[in-house]
Amino acid sequence: MRLVACFAVVLALFGCAIADNAVDRAEFEVQGTRLLMSGEITSRTPGNFERLIAENPQITTIVQGYMPGSLDDEAVVQMGYRVRELGLNTHLTADSEIYSGAVDLFLAGRTRTMQRGAVIGVHSWADGFGEGAQYPRGAPEHRTNADYTADMLGSEAFYWFTLQAAPSRGIHEMTGAEIARFGLLTQAVQN
Repeated sequence: MRLVACFAVVLALFGCAIADNAVDRAEFEVQGTRLLMSGEITSRTPGNFERLIAENPQITTIVQGYMPGSLDDEAVVQMGYRVRELGLNTHLTADSEIYSGAVDLFLAGRTRTMQRGAVIGVHSWADGFGEGAQYPRGAPEHRTNADYTADMLGSEAFYWFTLQAAPSRGIHEMTGAEIARFGLLTQAVQN
């Protein structure tokens, strides 16, 4: 009986996760050449992004506000490659807070800028079997994210740092020295 009850709970949680991912939790606002973006990235976000870009070809910069992360890593990678292909810039204001998958999206900017006061938070991923840091470096589970990071920054080093920085249920707010060390910005921090 307990096994059936546990299975029912797992099924309910899995169903909720699928339902959460089916709704776009990212919010967009066009302001001239800037696309203001906040919220969580889901499987619907890349499609909505594509529609906005098609309707507003003048956009040159994505300004990320408060973004707690993503529910779909594949959506982040898909959107990130598209941002880079379009030659768009990414920017963080003094009030911006980006975490987890939203940081991966930030990396896609051709030019990546940030004002003093912005927060960049990273952590390891988990897949239900373990933490990303627990998998050997050669494990296939690392390839997509490690390759994406290398494509965006020229090195996988930042990816491996995020796995060690904090567990999946934690967060590490990066210092200015860490941001510089891994080349997250293409220009100096703005006041």
